[in-house]
Amino acid sequence: MGDKANAHPGAAGRAVAADQPASVRNVVLVGHSGAGKTTLVEALALTAGAVNRAGRVEDGGTVSDYDDIEHRQQRSVQLSLVPVEWDGIKINILDTPGYADFVGELRAGLRAADAALFVVSASDGVDGSTRMVWEECAAVGMPRAIVVTHLEAARADFEEMTRICAEAFGGDDPDAVLPLYLPLHGPQAPDGHAPVTGLIGLLSQTLFDYSTGKRVESQPGEDELPLIEEARNRLIEGIIAESEDETLMDRYVGGEAIDVKTLIQDLERAVARGTFHPVLAAAPAAEGARQGLGTLELLELITRGFPTPLEREAPAVTTPDGKPRDLAVCDPSGPLVAEVVKTASDPYVGRVSLVRVFSGTLRPDETVHVSGHGLADRGHEDHDVDERIGALSTPFGKQQRPVTHAVAGDLVCVAKLNRAETGDTLSAKDDPLLMEPWRMPDPLLPLAIQAHSKADEDKLSQGLSRLAAEDPTMRLEQNQHTHQVVLWCLGEAHADVALERLRSRYGVQVDVVPHKVSLRETFAARSAGRGRHVKQSGGHGQYAICEIEVEPLPGGSGIEFVDKVVGGAVPRQFIPSVEKGVRAQAAKGVAAGHPLVDVRITLLDGKAHSVDSSDAAFQTAGALALREAAADAKIHLLEPVAEVSVLVGDEYVGAVMSDLSGRRGRVLGTEQTSGGRTLIKAEVPEIEIGRYAVDLRSLSHGTARFDRSYARHEPMPQQVAERLRQQEAKAS
Repeated sequence: MGDKANAHPGAAGRAVAADQPASVRNVVLVGHSGAGKTTLVEALALTAGAVNRAGRVEDGGTVSDYDDIEHRQQRSVQLSLVPVEWDGIKINILDTPGYADFVGELRAGLRAADAALFVVSASDGVDGSTRMVWEECAAVGMPRAIVVTHLEAARADFEEMTRICAEAFGGDDPDAVLPLYLPLHGPQAPDGHAPVTGLIGLLSQTLFDYSTGKRVESQPGEDELPLIEEARNRLIEGIIAESEDETLMDRYVGGEAIDVKTLIQDLERAVARGTFHPVLAAAPAAEGARQGLGTLELLELITRGFPTPLEREAPAVTTPDGKPRDLAVCDPSGPLVAEVVKTASDPYVGRVSLVRVFSGTLRPDETVHVSGHGLADRGHEDHDVDERIGALSTPFGKQQRPVTHAVAGDLVCVAKLNRAETGDTLSAKDDPLLMEPWRMPDPLLPLAIQAHSKADEDKLSQGLSRLAAEDPTMRLEQNQHTHQVVLWCLGEAHADVALERLRSRYGVQVDVVPHKVSLRETFAARSAGRGRHVKQSGGHGQYAICEIEVEPLPGGSGIEFVDKVVGGAVPRQFIPSVEKGVRAQAAKGVAAGHPLVDVRITLLDGKAHSVDSSDAAFQTAGALALREAAADAKIHLLEPVAEVSVLVGDEYVGAVMSDLSGRRGRVLGTEQTSGGRTLIKAEVPEIEIGRYAVDLRSLSHGTARFDRSYARHEPMPQQVAERLRQQEAKAS
């Protein structure tokens, strides 16, 4: 790599298409927020000739971060596809958000790509969340490379950053993470900082000068070669260690000079296999320049070192009823299997689906089968429907450039798939198939909302369903106990974007209200009550008297009704009426308006009238009896308790456990896991962890994650219950 001065770039202003999988490269950019991913995408597009000046397409729009919300928030909030052509290869560049709240967009990018380019800032280093994504990629064998940005920063140190990357990403083999180039520094500025003006290729021993805005090659002087000797020798040894030629190391140790072409071929194979991870440097082009520093080298790495779709094993495929199905790897003439990796709404086109084709060839105007299974817990119903494919296009900023087809291995946008949602499978109408879904992060931050006005209320349901269709990391809940509409999000920024999309895309204004947890009530001790409903107002009256006893039951027992009436004091036909009345009152609550649970209600006695007694009268009497029993008894307020599992770095274990204790949590135990992490298991009242998704991120610097599940309801401490009652009284 680094042998070419200028490969054949693509042409700006036309759609980039591919006719065979071998001519496609799908690469996703990964890195923390502010690392420079979007800037790098635009620099690559400029170098490849896809834009007319840095970051601009033919109509003056940007190639990435073109959404109005991204402009307002000054950061990426969604997955963006930028296709470019270089040396006859179509490169689908997937730019992902770096902020943790949008990890769902990142996972969609990882699903659609065949290789990952990790972008790290020379001034900021490698954060914990980037390390976690690296480990995820390593677990599935995804090829990875690293590019160091922000070389212009005053404290930037490329050599030190490569050491940090080797330590962070190399694991047991730091020699699998090595630079392919070293930066060349220009004259030192008055502040002591020497800007990077070029690169020197360690294998080819060639200088690449970018100071004029275009790469110019030259040979290093005799005084410059010793400066790269140590790094070059280490790189050669690292490549040979990954070579399939077992004799190469012996020949090298024996003093034989290994041909550079052989080394480059072995390097490319090792990168494609995911066993060697080169480090490169990049910087955006200066004003008026045609090429950014390191962008040509990156394009060469992507086209020559990253794998083709033919080298990727497709996810498991079954029929809709679950029977396994074997498919040839990435065969354009095979059965159609494609997946919706992102769904978006365009104000002019309507719904636009970004689709990765894994098998077969997708063409416009054909009818396909849409299978969507496995996301019922997030408001997505399972479905199997047929839909007609609309126009196919490749995106470029806000533009959609039409294409005639999309072969296996390629990415394409499909218009007007009205039923297809993110994660759905597209297959042939007469041969429906279903792909195994990728793992979605669980949304753990609740956002309770209500329509701002009657007009908004009429549009809220449709707006929320469209929002959920676009973003499967969001869960929509209609809580039947608290009567709240709750959007479960990944964090505050995720919630802000959801509200903004509701307002700007779907014209729905909502108000955020305090989130309520599902509280319950129960009796603390045995109690008795008498319900008397007697009314005589002329004509047909109402007469019903019943006496009940209430006693507490173990948690989870619900409500048990027992009939112990003797002598027909309450006629048999009215006993179900009493039960109906007490159950209706229990559902409304007897103290603070929360449902009553875990009690046995025994009907002991009563009185009836031969004319005035009725079903309605005994229902009312049953409810009155339960209210009277509650008035003379101590009522416990029950709160839901969640079982929480927190996976956190060992250095934050003490802080996390202390924080859980401060939330009235009970730590059940800890378990050491790989990668210097500890799994903490605890039980915590749900009312204490409403914002835990945000607080844990802050506490662990974004390196911890947790999940939660309902355990049970248990009595709330008296002082907490009293404080809650005061808050509810003040709010009302």
